[in-house]
This record gives sequence, structure tokens and C-alpha cells, in this order.
Amino acid sequence: MRIGALARTAGVSRRLLRYYEEQGLLRPLRLTNGYREYSEADVAAVRHIRALLAAGLPTAVIGRLLHCVHDDGERLIPSTCPGMVADLQREHRRITETITELQSSQQVLGTMLTAALRQPGGGPCRREQDGPAESA
Repeated sequence: MRIGALARTAGVSRRLLRYYEEQGLLRPLRLTNGYREYSEADVAAVRHIRALLAAGLPTAVIGRLLHCVHDDGERLIPSTCPGMVADLQREHRRITETITELQSSQQVLGTMLTAALRQPGGGPCRREQDGPAESA
């Protein structure tokens, strides 16, 4: 199948499929006229790529793990591959750290917002009251 058919079947854009190819995640057959030819296996690969991206994995990690997963029609099932557990543990830690940092930022912003809403008048700040800055 050609790129347009794969895009429709997989529910993604042609541009995204080209990006996956640039990242080495898809390797379509190239015809003599330069057209890409995709197989049914590529439909499954796109489904797997989308699921792994949804899990928060970067494309570099997906490139290492893509051949280690298959699906049962509804969910991804990992196979035992060298390094897979270590990659998943590393990415799990990275995401956990990011969540912790975002929660900290959320708390600081929440505190600032609460304080700002408690200000008398709750009106605009001084800078907004002054209007546009004058040129010298």
C-alpha cells in the first residue's frame, strides 16, 4: 500500500509517517519510481509506535524496543528482549522525576495564584494600570 492508504488506515498524517521513517521506525520498500510501499506489518508498527509514544517513550527508545512488542488486537504485549527492562525502568524513572517537578511547579503557581486572588480589589497589577510605556 502507498503512504496515503497507510495514513488513512492507521489514522495518522503522511507527514507523521515520513517522520517515523526519518527516525528509523518505519522502513518501507522503495519502488523504482521512488514511491514508498508499505505492508500490513507497517500498519501494526504504526499502532505500536503510537502506543509507545502515548506511554511517554521518546522515538530513540522506541527504535530500540519496537521489535520487542506485539499486540493481541487491544494492547501491547512485550517480548523478552535484551535491555528492554532497563530501558523501560530508565524511562519510568525519567517520567516520575518529570511528574515530581511539575507537581512542585503546580504547587508554587497555586500558592502565587491564591495570594494574588486575596489582594484587595483583585484588580490589575501596577504595570497594567500605568498603561503603555512612554518613549524617551
